[in-house]
Amino acid sequence: MSEKIKIAVLVSGGGTNLQALIDAQNSGVIKSGYIALVISNNPDAYALQRAEKAGIKSKVITKKEYAELFEEKIMKVLKEEKIDLIVLAGFMCILSENFTKTFDKRIINVHPSLIPSFCGEGYYGLKVHEAALNYGVKVTGATVHFVNEIPDGGEIILQKAVDIKDGDTPQTLQKRVMEEAEWKILPRACEIVSENILNQK
Repeated sequence: MSEKIKIAVLVSGGGTNLQALIDAQNSGVIKSGYIALVISNNPDAYALQRAEKAGIKSKVITKKEYAELFEEKIMKVLKEEKIDLIVLAGFMCILSENFTKTFDKRIINVHPSLIPSFCGEGYYGLKVHEAALNYGVKVTGATVHFVNEIPDGGEIILQKAVDIKDGDTPQTLQKRVMEEAEWKILPRACEIVSENILNQK
């Protein structure tokens, strides 16, 4: 059994969930694995600066540059780096069945609702919170799940509920769901899956 598994985090934007993972690694919440690599499909993602600051190797792979070879390039890099677990942290690309089957039960994602509500294709970012508010639900939250070929369709690992307050806007709700749910359950789920993978080695 090797000491720790290698984790890659895939990002597209600000990287707040990446930061939560880095912090969790530093505080010992994530102890069965470590973040070995950050991949961004956006060269301007602030997440890349977070990776650099934390001393984590990063790579930019864009659809513009690689077109239909985009996923192949990501897979090649993941295999070269011997990555055991992939965490999607605000990664704005839907991965193909070929990709998800290659890393079966090795990809996790955080989604800002309680799946099966407000999830699937088209539900991302503020759109999820707008939908929850428009529907009038009193409780929302976040879900960490395994990734398969169906958007937000994989097996659920952890969920955490967040109450909706009077006067909430999509922006205030997004912030509270991140702080109270996403940043807590993503690192915990990361550790659960890392420990399982480690025990299988």
